[in-house]
Amino acid sequence: MIRETPSVPSTEDLIALIAALRAENESLKARIAELERQLGLNSSNSGKPPSSDGLKKPARVTSLRERSAKKPGGQRGHKGETLRQVADPDDVVDHYPSACSGCGAGLDPDTSVGHSARQVFDLPEPEPLVVTEHRAHDCRCPACGAKTRAAFPDGVNAPVQYGTRIGAFVLYLLHYQLLPEKRLVELLADLLGVKLVTATIARISQDCARRFQGFADVVRDHVAAAPVKHMDETGFRIGGRTQWLHIASTALLTFYRVCAKRGSLLMNVAGIVVHDHWKPYYTMPGVLHALCNAHHLRELKALVEIEKEDWARKMQRVLRRACHAANLARDRGVPLKPSLIALIERCYDAILAEGLAFHEAQAPLVQPVKGGRKRRGRVPRRTGHNLLLRLATRKQDTLRFLHDPTVPFTNNQAERDGRMMKLRQKISGGFRSAEGAMDFALIRSLFSTAKKQGWNVIDALTCDPANLAKSLRLS
Repeated sequence: MIRETPSVPSTEDLIALIAALRAENESLKARIAELERQLGLNSSNSGKPPSSDGLKKPARVTSLRERSAKKPGGQRGHKGETLRQVADPDDVVDHYPSACSGCGAGLDPDTSVGHSARQVFDLPEPEPLVVTEHRAHDCRCPACGAKTRAAFPDGVNAPVQYGTRIGAFVLYLLHYQLLPEKRLVELLADLLGVKLVTATIARISQDCARRFQGFADVVRDHVAAAPVKHMDETGFRIGGRTQWLHIASTALLTFYRVCAKRGSLLMNVAGIVVHDHWKPYYTMPGVLHALCNAHHLRELKALVEIEKEDWARKMQRVLRRACHAANLARDRGVPLKPSLIALIERCYDAILAEGLAFHEAQAPLVQPVKGGRKRRGRVPRRTGHNLLLRLATRKQDTLRFLHDPTVPFTNNQAERDGRMMKLRQKISGGFRSAEGAMDFALIRSLFSTAKKQGWNVIDALTCDPANLAKSLRLS
């Protein structure tokens, strides 16, 4: 048997092999670093929702807020709420001792010389629904003999129907407290003895949405014209597909709308839009922008905890102190001093320069290889480098809260307004139809606005929508 002598690779082949192995090694290192970064992200240092943390939720030992000098609990001047006795109770039950505790002699109500009182607040026994019969009488004219029938009141359209109060109660439980339809049917039957079916509940929702469509349009126009408004968007499951819920709100108004496309933005918007740097917002004509710094603080926290980048820690401190200074000035009703604004901006610029110098000194990332070929496009940048470029390019939008006291530090208003909408999806898994989702968004616009305006939700549902729209407070 003759063994073949293995061929000895040439020097050029070895150099090429070493270069290929180095490139592959760098690509694998970058991939490992990216995977480790993804594992280190959670709801406290990224835009991930808390529900994605799972059972290994990190302990909340740190917060994006700095500790204040105030003690925990209610602050001085806070108006507390406690249960107090009323002067005119609905019912009085008298209790008398049967015998004297001293000699044992019998006692009766005539021997009473005073009393002490304790009051118990409780719910009354559930009562059946109040049934009101409307009778439209036929009257014959004594002069000509013609017979005329009276008209029924507006809204009384069927021989048998439910009234506006129970409809408002159903809508409140269904769309505000987010009770699923089947459990709502059980609750009404157990507590009130009312036997509704899910089809009736759906019809009540549809009728309410049609009745308040004009009110929602007025709220939409007021939000679009507001000097400062908050905007956000989130995925919404409709008919088994992901569509989008868009949120536009102020401190006193909320408007929700459902769209098939994420990029379907609100029209006729003016003023300042506070958002989280989603790029399509920058395509809106004639508006100014303010970026959410809560997002920036979370991204900086990830860079501190995972990448250990020192500039990110310094930027965190500057943004927090700038927020504190702006809040103090706003509480006092005075603008920030120009000298303080200039100092904050100088610190901001210095940290940006430090961070950019750090990243420019790093070895460039290897272009990822897919299918044996390098991907086209620009050379990829590190996460911190991308954030630095955003903070530099959008400096004016990031620090707008320093120059305009009406602009908040964060976009938390829109985040709060969207939280309960996502909870509805978690409870019920989504919507069967786009029409049902649109009705829900419209009714929630009414509920959220009513709460911000200080209205009673049940009363708002039974009011004339046109009168509600006229009574809106805008500031």
